[in-house]
Amino acid sequence: MGLNMVVGVLADGDGDADTGGSEDDCTQRVRADFAAIGDLLERAGARQWTEPALVQAQDTEFEMWGYSGLHTVRRLAVHLAAHGRLPEPLDEDERATDDPLLSEVYNTLPGDPPGPFDHLIHHSDSEGYYVPVDFARVIVDEKAPGGYLGSSVWLLAETRRLAEALGLPEDLDPHSEEVFEATDAEEPATEGWQRYGVESYVCLQLLRAAKLSIATGAAIAFT
Repeated sequence: MGLNMVVGVLADGDGDADTGGSEDDCTQRVRADFAAIGDLLERAGARQWTEPALVQAQDTEFEMWGYSGLHTVRRLAVHLAAHGRLPEPLDEDERATDDPLLSEVYNTLPGDPPGPFDHLIHHSDSEGYYVPVDFARVIVDEKAPGGYLGSSVWLLAETRRLAEALGLPEDLDPHSEEVFEATDAEEPATEGWQRYGVESYVCLQLLRAAKLSIATGAAIAFT
């Protein structure tokens, strides 16, 4: 089972409490999550937010190349923040989570002032949300699903910064043949974003999810 992002997570809910319909356990849990998020935003002094009622057709899911794909992108971000340049691509037998710098950052809390990639890096890799509200500091709280609450506004800005460093066109289709060839290459390309095929795929998916979140007002949910 891999990591996916969903924008419009309530669009598939069974029934609607506002119209008297019954809801399944998952929908009730998500609504409870959003109520907790509202309290966290209020305590942080951020703008209040309510998940919109999207139609089912607007529910969009973004595959993330498993859990490992997200960590490969975060590895690039921590090296770019620390050294001003991207690290060498991972070897076939290397894991991003074994990177000493990434491990060090994972073991620290978001800084004050915020770092250049805090919303991308400081978030659960399996659960939790990004909401389309502009707040600079990641909200770290045990009441936040997954322990962290991020801003999709800041996620978009941070991912764009990383895409620029990769030389990755942000309007490139992540499911295009060009991206597929880069992710499937036995040896990394010698230059350009193609050196980082998986990272580029995940980066494009993050960009698409963040843009849709901001456009619709709906949260990004990690599922």
